[in-house]
Amino acid sequence: MAKVNGISVVIPNYNGEKLLPEIIPLALRALENTGLLFEIIIVDDSSKDASLELIKNDFTFVKCIVNDTNSGFSVTANKGIMAAKYEWVLLLNSDVKLAADYFKHLLKYTTDNKVFAVMGRIVGWDDEIIQDGAKYPHFHGMKIKTSGNYLLEDESKMKDGLLSMYVSGANAFINKNIFIEIGGFNEMFSPYYVEDFELSLRAWRFGYVCYYDHQSICRHKVSSTIKSTQAKKSVNIIYNRNKMYLHAIHHTFPSNIFWIIQLTGEVIGRALLLQTSYVKSFSLFLKNYRKINIERRKLKSISKQQHLFSIKEVADKIITSVKNETIIRF
Repeated sequence: MAKVNGISVVIPNYNGEKLLPEIIPLALRALENTGLLFEIIIVDDSSKDASLELIKNDFTFVKCIVNDTNSGFSVTANKGIMAAKYEWVLLLNSDVKLAADYFKHLLKYTTDNKVFAVMGRIVGWDDEIIQDGAKYPHFHGMKIKTSGNYLLEDESKMKDGLLSMYVSGANAFINKNIFIEIGGFNEMFSPYYVEDFELSLRAWRFGYVCYYDHQSICRHKVSSTIKSTQAKKSVNIIYNRNKMYLHAIHHTFPSNIFWIIQLTGEVIGRALLLQTSYVKSFSLFLKNYRKINIERRKLKSISKQQHLFSIKEVADKIITSVKNETIIRF
């Protein structure tokens, strides 16, 4: 693969007026430190605050794309990445600020044509507490969990990166060509949640690789947008629905049968416990089951009959890569 000739930063934004003045200058500094050509694209998801006016007046070098209606993360991210002019794109949340040398250790991954994406270490906005590390595959029955992080106890052994089950959409350094090849973010997952896991899993199943780089640091302000716009119950309904989508799309026979049995038991149990939000998630899942079958067929079509790795094969590859190391899970 040719040496990277530039970097595009794509920032999906919704009501980020208060954070963008901090985010954009630090992203600009990190880009300038690479010595490469670059661009910053903000895709505004029909914000109700003064985000657009702020960008127009204070950040004239930023390219701005505006959604006519609030469309959610997948649609907004897809629009920005497709508009990017460079092969390597950093998808950056509007509540994440980059360290000055953020890209320094990421560029080495661009020479490997099997690398789909890399994420950096996510720490607190005002502290060094690690919020996100490499993603470790962990199963509960047939359900793969979406929240497990891991690091190596010996930090020196992480300098070449760790395999990661997925890359966080908060700071995903993505190969645009592969992104297009595998179909981009699945817009079924709108408005938000689990779409980054699903995209990464799709890349893994196609034979590509996702990495975590411990030396590339960014800072995250926890749930600064969603908490202010969505009730917790509504968020949980969407989150659980999207996890059901993930498993339904990617489980293959016979594991899909066992997953359906497990899911059915869980729905009945939650209903008996009057946990109505989970039942609502299941109802929304069933409502879109025809679309799920379309997505499964699309996946096979895109693969052009090549072997698609199973979820277990992907998980085993990551686990095997650190089997002789002492890991820290959190």
